[in-house]
Amino acid sequence: MYASRTTQLFVGIFTLIGIAALGVLSVRLGRVEIFPTPGYTLFANFDNIAGLKTGDQVEIAGVKVGKTTGITLTDNRARVAMHIDNGVEVDNEAIASILTSGLIGDKYVSIQLGAGDNLKSGETIRQTQSAFVLENAIGSFINGGGSKGGSSGGGSSNGGSGASAPSGGNSTPTASPTSSTSGSPSGG
Repeated sequence: MYASRTTQLFVGIFTLIGIAALGVLSVRLGRVEIFPTPGYTLFANFDNIAGLKTGDQVEIAGVKVGKTTGITLTDNRARVAMHIDNGVEVDNEAIASILTSGLIGDKYVSIQLGAGDNLKSGETIRQTQSAFVLENAIGSFINGGGSKGGSSGGGSSNGGSGASAPSGGNSTPTASPTSSTSGSPSGG
């Protein structure tokens, strides 16, 4: 009727191992650090951080050197706080970019080092490159496709002068007197 003491002991040990495994798994998947690595905090301001979250990686030359610890909105720009591991030095000429791992993978902050003086904890990386947003690129390609074709046609009517940018109605009147003085009819 009742289980023996050894059976109860094995079931209890198995249950404790299962609970410990679930705890470790939840900590790893939740990206929670029980014992955070020693380091310092740097900041970077971006125009667009689409898809970047707190806890995402910070990399230098493809090597993880920290993680994002906070994202706030300051002066209509995204301010990203990054925890950088001790022993990793970032200079004041570094460039912080938001990149995507793979085609549609997670976002991360990539830092390209420069040749300046090292930043101290609490300082800001001045040069940044915002995230590439695929939806915006597709939208500008679809909406801008017709206008690019029209401006290239307008540029070819200027007689091949590629030095000046086409500016709508202003480029046509200056091109017409030049083409009328050369004796060729103006094509419009």
